[in-house]
Amino acid sequence: MKFAVILSGSGVFDGAEIHEATMTLYAIAKNGGTYQVFAPSIEQAHVINHITGEKMQETRNVLVESARIARGKANDLSEFKADNYDALIFPGGFGVAKNLSDFAFKGPACEINSEVENAVKAMAEQNKPIGALCIAPVIIAKILDKAEVTIGTEPQMVSAIEKMGGTHKETTHGEVIKDEKYNLYTTPCYMLDATIVDIADGAMNIVKAMME
Repeated sequence: MKFAVILSGSGVFDGAEIHEATMTLYAIAKNGGTYQVFAPSIEQAHVINHITGEKMQETRNVLVESARIARGKANDLSEFKADNYDALIFPGGFGVAKNLSDFAFKGPACEINSEVENAVKAMAEQNKPIGALCIAPVIIAKILDKAEVTIGTEPQMVSAIEKMGGTHKETTHGEVIKDEKYNLYTTPCYMLDATIVDIADGAMNIVKAMME
């Protein structure tokens, strides 16, 4: 089973959550699948010092940063073709809400990067499995009408999903929600107070569910 993995940079506060990204890639390979990392070639919303939490006076490219996690093997999302893949999955991290969308700044009124939206819709049209970890389900709820997702238990995020027309299911560590209509799978990961072991479990469970 061949997965397309869409990343949003490198680093939890301004890109992809590295534990979630790495554990997702591991889970795919561990279960006999293969993967290709994709990211849009766009400028990050901003760059965060991950020690101080402060913005830095520099710019970075989402694709270039994602390639750090992919060991250099990252493709421009503009090249994605749904026919070439069996499944699509999004690890979390604030980059999902800052780079793949502007949810972090506009909430439910957000707009989604057009390449991300096209990829999700193309896979949904073919009824191929779509997965989203951590905060990533919020962009799926914006793209797919009345999608059923989880981000754990956080009330503000639940409200945002409902305002975008989605349905939220409360979950705890490692649980996976399946939306039968869209062949969509979501799990909360670091939206809960989690350890790296919890993240490994969540990534493994969602990948296995998508493969089944």
